[in-house]
Amino acid sequence: MPLTLIKETGAGLVDANSYADVADGNAYHAGHLYATAWTAASDDQKAVALVMASRLIDAEFQFNGTRTTANQALQWPRAKCPEPDNVHVPISVLLPIPYDYVQYDTVPKAVVQATCEMAKELLIADRTVMPAGEGLKYQNVGTTQTGYDKTDRRQVLSQVAQVMLAKYGSQISAKSGAVKLMRV
Repeated sequence: MPLTLIKETGAGLVDANSYADVADGNAYHAGHLYATAWTAASDDQKAVALVMASRLIDAEFQFNGTRTTANQALQWPRAKCPEPDNVHVPISVLLPIPYDYVQYDTVPKAVVQATCEMAKELLIADRTVMPAGEGLKYQNVGTTQTGYDKTDRRQVLSQVAQVMLAKYGSQISAKSGAVKLMRV
């Protein structure tokens, strides 16, 4: 049975499973220099990749603010999530402070784009599996010794997706349950 992609519209859908649809992905990748994996994929493969990318983003990222409704399927839409691109600089203060929030009934463009970027990465390789040599300090084959650095691991979310999402929250660290404190 083929997957039915249900894009989150900002309404807090209980059955949404993606932040982007295939049309969003096609539009995003039209301006992407390295879009071959996306353009070579079928629409069904693209839909599955977008759904998986949304799952990974929700699992790997702690977004600012709170979910708009208790029953929504995905982390977005959110209430009280500061919009860092809207700042007000009081005359008496040198540091910009947020004065506006992301609309409670929307999914930011950066989240949609990060989903499209991650979907492309997932079409290239399964980023959820352990890389070869994980946990291995040295491997001896005959007279050749190869060492692996256990801390040098590929992130599940690509660096590009992390940067796109960073202004709306922080990546959850596997080493702790702590998240970045943000005062509003």
